[in-house]
Amino acid sequence: MTKPARPPHGIDLAARSRARRRALQAVYAWQLSGNRIDGVIDEFRHEQDMQIADLEYFEDIVRGVERNHAELDAAILPFIDREIARVDPIERAVLRIAAYELRERIDVPYRVVINEAIETTKRFGSEHGHTYVNGVLDKLAGVWRSAEYAAARS
Repeated sequence: MTKPARPPHGIDLAARSRARRRALQAVYAWQLSGNRIDGVIDEFRHEQDMQIADLEYFEDIVRGVERNHAELDAAILPFIDREIARVDPIERAVLRIAAYELRERIDVPYRVVINEAIETTKRFGSEHGHTYVNGVLDKLAGVWRSAEYAAARS
């Protein structure tokens, strides 16, 4: 039996999880308000307890989603059953964040990305939203992380 992978030295997994949850709230706020992302991030820096979250990771995710949302949405679109704008705003934010991590943060195993997305959706999303998110991200991981995905399935 193989041991589970250990996080790279110096990575606080709990702080990363908190950063993802804060990123979800920030991306959700950005989606609904249309405000500039710098303003959204500044608001979260001042209003949220960011000392317990990985601030650098939070900013990377939020800025990455804002900067790449059109490409992320295009990648997600083949795996959803409606237009991206009609996806529940929480689930849309989770999908965008996880898609960004799958594409840009290859230092994070795809299973971690999907698990974090599922847990975040369970906490903030609709009752069965996590199953929808899981199905979409599993298909996306098969495309963007094909070698890692295939190795995990064998």
